[in-house]
Amino acid sequence: MKPRLLITSFCMEIGGIERSLVELLRALDTGRMDVDLLLCSHTGPLLREIPAGIRLLPEDPRLASLLQPIRQVLPRHPLWAGARLLAKAQVPRRFPIPPHSSDGVAYATLQQYWRRSAPLLPAVKGEYDAVISFQWPHHLAAGRVNAGQKLAWVHTDFRMAALDVAEDLAVWERFEGIACVSQGVLEGFCEVHPALRERCFVFENLLDPAALRTRAAAFVPEDMPRPAGGFRLLTVGRYCYAKAFDQAIRTAKALAVLGLRFCWYAIGYGAEEQALHALAAELEVGDYFVFLGKRENPAPYIAACDLYLQPSRYEGKAVTVMEALSLHAPVAVTDFPTAAAQVTDGYDARILPMEPAAAAQGIAALLADPAERSRLAANAATGDYSGWSQLPKLYEKLFPAQEEA
Repeated sequence: MKPRLLITSFCMEIGGIERSLVELLRALDTGRMDVDLLLCSHTGPLLREIPAGIRLLPEDPRLASLLQPIRQVLPRHPLWAGARLLAKAQVPRRFPIPPHSSDGVAYATLQQYWRRSAPLLPAVKGEYDAVISFQWPHHLAAGRVNAGQKLAWVHTDFRMAALDVAEDLAVWERFEGIACVSQGVLEGFCEVHPALRERCFVFENLLDPAALRTRAAAFVPEDMPRPAGGFRLLTVGRYCYAKAFDQAIRTAKALAVLGLRFCWYAIGYGAEEQALHALAAELEVGDYFVFLGKRENPAPYIAACDLYLQPSRYEGKAVTVMEALSLHAPVAVTDFPTAAAQVTDGYDARILPMEPAAAAQGIAALLADPAERSRLAANAATGDYSGWSQLPKLYEKLFPAQEEA
């Protein structure tokens, strides 16, 4: 009988975690294991990309309510709504948010909400040989899944989250293995939870280069015109503090002051969208910084740009950067703490300062040097960003008894 694997996550909206989940599902050998997928909510366009060999378990309304607005949940699940309201009220008092992370309150609130909701979560039916909890918080797989081996994923720089570390540790200790998407992410996680170092291992996001090239050739992005005699820059990501679109807008202003002809296109969505539009209007860069909104398939835009930019404040390992490298686009990223674990500065990409004026100088130098951009792209073309060679290591972590046999 084949071993049974359960993977848990939240939904299939457009995002780096969700895209990396799709790639993992595609890479798993369903000939050697039965794979079930449990999503809290059956929402998001990436639902269509779940491979045929993966069994999607029915949606449980109680789990779906975890991702719904409180006002929508209150009439049906008052206890759950109350847990969320209590978490939102208590977090600002309990957790002083560090100055480097305005996202901290979101991490802390989510942690406290899941802690309070965990006793109300339904137990997952059946027994599994292994479970992968793909998205933090990991309370569902930790306490409500019966599995021989439990693995949890770390997708971000954990140093940037304001959390109750003791409470967080109690959940992570329920997992035999902790997969970190880069060595930099592993080191950051172990700074927060040094006692868990022996359980941690690096498992980078997977990528299907052939499928990516097919997506890139799906259409010509006519809504991304080239300015006369100028350049097309591109950033893809959620409109949030971590992705630093506000800094990108300020960098665009600095580029405009330098007299460059360019259009910086931004693909994404998120809570900060209105504020970002207001900032672009305030800095009068509407002709230079163009919001394209949500795009289910950003690959054709990446393939068409003259320079792909990742201006983040912090990252785990950005899927969009991996895609840009795989599509042989010239790439520049800001010097976020895990940047060196994502690219090799001067070889396949450039690492730029975070400060907008200094970043603009670096971008301007790249745009003025087509030979350098071509060299970076050519070096990226020699890389293998698929990550498929890691799969035997993952199978060993999931099913140690079978692998030893």
